[in-house]
Amino acid sequence: MMTSTTILALDGVFDTGLAAIQDTLATARDLAPPGSNDAWKAQVFSIRRVAHTAHGLAIPTMQAEARSNPEFVFVPALGAKTEEGIEKALAHPDVRRAGELLGRWQSQGATIAAACTGTFVLAEAGLLNGQEATTSWWLAPFFRSRYPGVTLDDSRSLIPGNAVVTAGAVLAHFDLALWFVRQRSPELADTVARYLMLDPRSPHSTYAIPDHLRHTDRLVMLFEKWARQNLDAGFSLGRAASFVGTSERTLSRRLNTILGRSPLAYFQDLRVERATYLLKTTQLSIDEVATRTGYDNGATLRTLLRRKTGRTASEIRRSNQLGT
Repeated sequence: MMTSTTILALDGVFDTGLAAIQDTLATARDLAPPGSNDAWKAQVFSIRRVAHTAHGLAIPTMQAEARSNPEFVFVPALGAKTEEGIEKALAHPDVRRAGELLGRWQSQGATIAAACTGTFVLAEAGLLNGQEATTSWWLAPFFRSRYPGVTLDDSRSLIPGNAVVTAGAVLAHFDLALWFVRQRSPELADTVARYLMLDPRSPHSTYAIPDHLRHTDRLVMLFEKWARQNLDAGFSLGRAASFVGTSERTLSRRLNTILGRSPLAYFQDLRVERATYLLKTTQLSIDEVATRTGYDNGATLRTLLRRKTGRTASEIRRSNQLGT
């Protein structure tokens, strides 16, 4: 087993992302059986001798240029949160050099892992071409347009591969680090999760804000308007395209480009959103909620809610009473 894990912290690294990885691995080291503690050591490397976090904290690091043959490399998120900020960060010479190093390490057998905006560093280096990956849900349209060679599934919080592992937004850094621990010791991972109160993460779709994404495209906005007016009726791509004023093919292609979903899949997402809202804010029975959202019966809706949100109808209703 490896003697240490590499964390590549670029200048402007997202504070929480870096700390989440470090704290998870440090907890694993403290709780590991005697004699295996060294397996969870994490060393921080950077392109510079001293890197600064997004909040300006100085981090003494070892120079990445001197690192050879690492087995596992974490790339925490960049501090940028907008498309403009990410474009500026990716153009920095440090990021380009980091991409070259990551490519070299991967060719030497290293597994490369990144979360949130750190996934852009991997994609920029070409390490995700032809592979499945995830990223921060609100950056999914930008990611798809910039890296068409990557199969993006932003509904998933973590996607492991043979040589690359990607995770979603911010707190998915914990998921990523915990996944790393679990590959080597499931029992220790469970213990670490309990100590850090890390519950299983809900699907990204639970947190995504459709309104945030749809405003970027007029056709998507019009389709959502039509969909919300017809949630209790049967889906018709033809009627939707007619309302939007375009062809079925163009509408399907545009939704897939912007949202990574087919019109039907997005229509179903909106139904689930409406059903969740009704369960939280009314006393309607599950069958009544099903009728108002276009499903034949409550059993079908229960199954869909469980699959889409990771929670039962009762848990969704109870969550509002508990204020969660």
